[in-house]
Amino acid sequence: MTAHDVEYIEIYTSDQQKTTNYFVSMFGFREKAKGAAPGRDSVLLVQNQLHVIISSGPGTAEFLSAHGDGIIDIAFSCSDAAAARDTATAAGATSLVPADAPVPVVSGFGTVRHTLLQRSAGQERELPHGWIWTPTADTTATDWDAPELRLLDHIALCLPAGTLHETVRFYIEGFGFEQYYSEYVTVGEQAMDSIVVRSPSARITFTIIEPDPARKPGQIDEFLQRNGGGGVQHLAFLVDEIVPAVLEFESRGVEFLQTPATYYDALAERISDLDETIGDLRKANVLADRDEWGYLLQLFTRSPFERRTLFFELIQRHGAQGFGSSNIRALYEAVERARELAS
Repeated sequence: MTAHDVEYIEIYTSDQQKTTNYFVSMFGFREKAKGAAPGRDSVLLVQNQLHVIISSGPGTAEFLSAHGDGIIDIAFSCSDAAAARDTATAAGATSLVPADAPVPVVSGFGTVRHTLLQRSAGQERELPHGWIWTPTADTTATDWDAPELRLLDHIALCLPAGTLHETVRFYIEGFGFEQYYSEYVTVGEQAMDSIVVRSPSARITFTIIEPDPARKPGQIDEFLQRNGGGGVQHLAFLVDEIVPAVLEFESRGVEFLQTPATYYDALAERISDLDETIGDLRKANVLADRDEWGYLLQLFTRSPFERRTLFFELIQRHGAQGFGSSNIRALYEAVERARELAS
């Protein structure tokens, strides 16, 4: 059975108030409910189709000690959750709750799990199971006039070397994903291998990356070290117009990676039909890439977390559908610049 949407993403954090404020005051999420579950207190944040749960408490301590602030659960909606559990376990997942539990939960990659919620495509979303929720008054976004985050464009996973192809097989056989793209990318003395998998609904896209151990260690290796193994490196949010979005989010405190001025000197030759002016892209540090269907614009934030284990991306698509080598290389090089500045 296939998974057709990301129901919600749960983040474990050492400072719930600070992390909640990051999403609410800087990115325009609104608080929908507060939840209580064994070992953790949570806040449910929403924006359009994006649902993020921010959790803290004693039940999160072991994860935070091993991995730092990061994503523990990528919940999938499925038309038949029990059948999806059976297919996933047949592909190698471990069931993390008893067989008669009302909501299946299975292992994914690293320590990231997948809660499987039964919801048909188009059916209204309920409050996530497993918590006692108390709805909160919608007072967080009354003055919000910034560009909106439309949906979750993709999720980037970083894995230890040698585990990429097995993980891809797992998501294809376990959840019905399809391989969408693959690319081996070299940047200087470093290299990484990547494969993009996507659900048939196109609502779930994983960009899965592993370093090449035969090359010089780089930022993927450093993420794995900081994170204590494989995990989610970043979430990419789709926006309608990235330049005003970046400028507004910066004014609210979001820190984005800086792009060298020389990057824009050759941009007009590389992508000749940009609707945006090079000056506007330069002012906002926005990167551009092209594939056979069109072009896209993107920019990455600095991680707001102490161990730099998770960051975010804004992406605007002008017809582009895939992930070309220049796109992946732009991500790699942007993070490399941040790593060098921090060292």
